[in-house]
Amino acid sequence: MSRAPITSRLILLLSVAVPCLRAGGLIAPARIGGQANAASAAAAANQPDTVDVARVFQRGQEALNRQQLDEAERDFRMVLELDPRSGSAYANLGVVYMRRQDWAKALQNLYRAEKLMPQAAGVRLNIGLAYYRQNEFVKAIAPFESVVREEPSAVQPRYLLGLCYFFAERWVDAAQTLAPLWAQESDELPYLYVLSNAAHRAGQKELDDRATEKLIKLADGSPEYHLFVGKYHLNLGQNDLALADFQAAAAANPRLPFVHFNLGMTYLNKEEYEQARKEFLEDAAIEPDLALDYDELGNVYWLIQDDANAENSYRQALRLDPRLVSSRLGLAKIYQRQKKYEEALAEVDAARKVDPARPDIHYLRGRLLLQMGRQQEAKQELAAAERIEASAGGKQAAPVPSPELLQEPR
Repeated sequence: MSRAPITSRLILLLSVAVPCLRAGGLIAPARIGGQANAASAAAAANQPDTVDVARVFQRGQEALNRQQLDEAERDFRMVLELDPRSGSAYANLGVVYMRRQDWAKALQNLYRAEKLMPQAAGVRLNIGLAYYRQNEFVKAIAPFESVVREEPSAVQPRYLLGLCYFFAERWVDAAQTLAPLWAQESDELPYLYVLSNAAHRAGQKELDDRATEKLIKLADGSPEYHLFVGKYHLNLGQNDLALADFQAAAAANPRLPFVHFNLGMTYLNKEEYEQARKEFLEDAAIEPDLALDYDELGNVYWLIQDDANAENSYRQALRLDPRLVSSRLGLAKIYQRQKKYEEALAEVDAARKVDPARPDIHYLRGRLLLQMGRQQEAKQELAAAERIEASAGGKQAAPVPSPELLQEPR
């Protein structure tokens, strides 16, 4: 029997966590239970309202199980009024806010829980997930690393950590983290796709060949198979091979999430801009919340010098994902072309706040400063870009965006 894709099973049942739930298609965070709840109940025993605390806590957990978030929030806050040091109540409040996608409040409560229960790996797992679900992969790395150090054989935290390394372009770390999961995951297309690409970029030929060979062996003609094999070819710059696979996937399932995005990327590489535009728009109709569709539409319009539509597309991408650096740089290049240097510099500076280690940000900032007559600052920025590239082992082609690894197909 085939298993669900990895995107639908990213939570591990850790020693301090009870089984997790899925809600609304999201990866649902784990609830803290077991030892942590017992500790909370024991702490409550020293309070005047002992029975009330334990009963209210249990009622809150049951409400959380039923997705009754308002009731759960009320009960856990009541617990904290009676027992302000209940780490479990803070942890479950964090879960309530994660399910509402209120990430700031989720993290605030999870960090309070971590301070009170530093040994609870499930809390750190949820902190990592809160960052991961916001595409804050660099920030998610440390909490996932801490879980993997304590539970090195745990599959899902290791997988999540490997994905974070992958999205952060830490290819060696990604390959080394994911390779030990071969026995459990090598029948899964997403795993083989990520592992082969990470190993290829890390220069680990044997692992790359092994993952690629297995990927090809899993050929079953399914749309999902063609999607991931096409993506493998696309990352290697084999556009015609990629196009054939993506077209096969789209023919079998025209509404397969992200297949039209990848078709758009392929046509963009082939400089067939009108066809690329149509594919990104078609994917946006299927995945209306995917910022990358609008980001790439902006790139298409930029290339055909339609600045008005390019700006509108980049702005829409940023409304969906305010941290999308590529859209900030796209806007900066529009304003640079229009000689609006102050506006361009403002966008570059916004991008630099999100990802100060990207060399292309420093290159573009340096060029803008030169055009503005700020020679000394420009030299410093260009030198910074060269240092970053040198520390990374030279300039490499950027990987193709992989939204299919982040969102669960509907």
